[in-house]
Amino acid sequence: MARFNVQQLVLDLDINWTPVIAATVCGTGALYLFLKCRNNQEIQKKILNARKRRDASLLQAEQAVQQFKMQNPDFESSSIVSLSLPELTGKLKDGSLQPDAVLYALMEKALEVNKNLNCSTEFLMESVAQLEDIKTQKKGLLYGVPISIKDNVSYEGHDTSCGVVSKLGQPALVDSVVVKVLKKQGAIPFIKTNIPQGLLNYDCSNPIYGQTLNPCNLQKSPGGSSGGEGALIGGGGSFLGIGTDIAGSIRIPASFCGICGFKPTAKRISARGISSCIKGQNSVLPSLGPLARDVESLALCMQALLCQDMFSLDPTVPPIPFNQEVYESSEPLRIGYYENDGYLQPSPSMARAFRETKDLLERAGHTLVPFQPLRLYHVFHELTLRGVMADGGRTFISQLYGYIQEVIAEWRRLNVDVLLCPMLGPAYNFTYCALSYTSLYNLLNFPAGVVPVSAVTEEDEAQLSQYTGVHGDMWDKLFVKAVKGGVGLPVTVQCVSLPWQDEMCLRFMREVEQLTAKNKLTRKY
Repeated sequence: MARFNVQQLVLDLDINWTPVIAATVCGTGALYLFLKCRNNQEIQKKILNARKRRDASLLQAEQAVQQFKMQNPDFESSSIVSLSLPELTGKLKDGSLQPDAVLYALMEKALEVNKNLNCSTEFLMESVAQLEDIKTQKKGLLYGVPISIKDNVSYEGHDTSCGVVSKLGQPALVDSVVVKVLKKQGAIPFIKTNIPQGLLNYDCSNPIYGQTLNPCNLQKSPGGSSGGEGALIGGGGSFLGIGTDIAGSIRIPASFCGICGFKPTAKRISARGISSCIKGQNSVLPSLGPLARDVESLALCMQALLCQDMFSLDPTVPPIPFNQEVYESSEPLRIGYYENDGYLQPSPSMARAFRETKDLLERAGHTLVPFQPLRLYHVFHELTLRGVMADGGRTFISQLYGYIQEVIAEWRRLNVDVLLCPMLGPAYNFTYCALSYTSLYNLLNFPAGVVPVSAVTEEDEAQLSQYTGVHGDMWDKLFVKAVKGGVGLPVTVQCVSLPWQDEMCLRFMREVEQLTAKNKLTRKY
């Protein structure tokens, strides 16, 4: 172990030698207190500077919106921000809407949402300059579409803090690959969104930018780690956002905030330029993916990203374009399902929403086949946790590979196309977490997405008093406390497919979404 070098530490901290000598005379305890005090001052200075940058960008965004409104007295943003992404892209393509009107409409809405939910770390005012560039190049699947990006997605000239002070003041030198590709497709990144400290958290709070709130209920968590994205999109401040997922970090915020979220197969989308606090962890891989108001928007984003530009910018990404034929197929599916994973008993609303979705799929002509996850206690305690936190030793990797093959063999034996399962919810009260239902599919590297299908009822809430859990231990009791007070909150289900069959997963999600919408319409009349 390296010897503690006081002199080098002092030089690194840029401390004047005089008080250090004085402190040393008084003893090492005084020196420690002095260094700690100075370090705290440096930390507070970094935090203050980051907040000043954020506040300055908010002010610039407000001024830009006001200037545009003065120049365009008939401008009205509500009719723009209420559009679906497919409707928006259609209007931008045919010229009935201009990119500047769309950007300022969404910027105005995002400012409003951020004021209520504290979901932004910074507005990207380069987006205004980008308007000039796309005017001369009217091309790309996402032409003129403003997009939000999670804090840890690199954007040139801006921090990727991951919610920790040590990463402040280190602006990205270049755009991440995903940002480069989005720009080439005509999209306009306009805002970066909040994350929890260190990212690996199911809430969304850090000492730099504070706590993000849930758009459906301000007393609830928006989920994490892509919680700023979930809150902003759920609150109507973005059509489409980019998040990351290593244990549910896209799917949990999507579920808690009542939107759609998709975790693709890891490495399907380039992770170059994505910041992390865990170095050298290669067993449970992070996935970049979209969050949006509907499945069609997720599919459009995937189609835009899976293009030659990305394959050229990052040759390590398999050059597999989006398979539109698979996504648009209407052939009946053979669907595996489970209501309880055997590790965490679903909340009453989770179970009811799952059963209702299963019934809708059966009535639509799909075949439903029971499927039970294998050895989940071993998976969560020996594989997932050690996989995220460890360095990926040979024994662990061999066990993980053996387990993945077991699951695929069972999948093949049952001859299923996709899998339906519950999704964690409703949104938690602050400071709670749970590992079940999401992290399994990071470990397996299976594509997985969530779709809103229902809302918590009074009956669901009442049934929590009879909840016993699988083990009846402290964790089961904490889960009840986490989901209490959820009446009216959205409830989702999770759709899963085999690796590299991302289009099949999205196709299944779209089927669930359409059947749910049709059922709600039928009930209404």
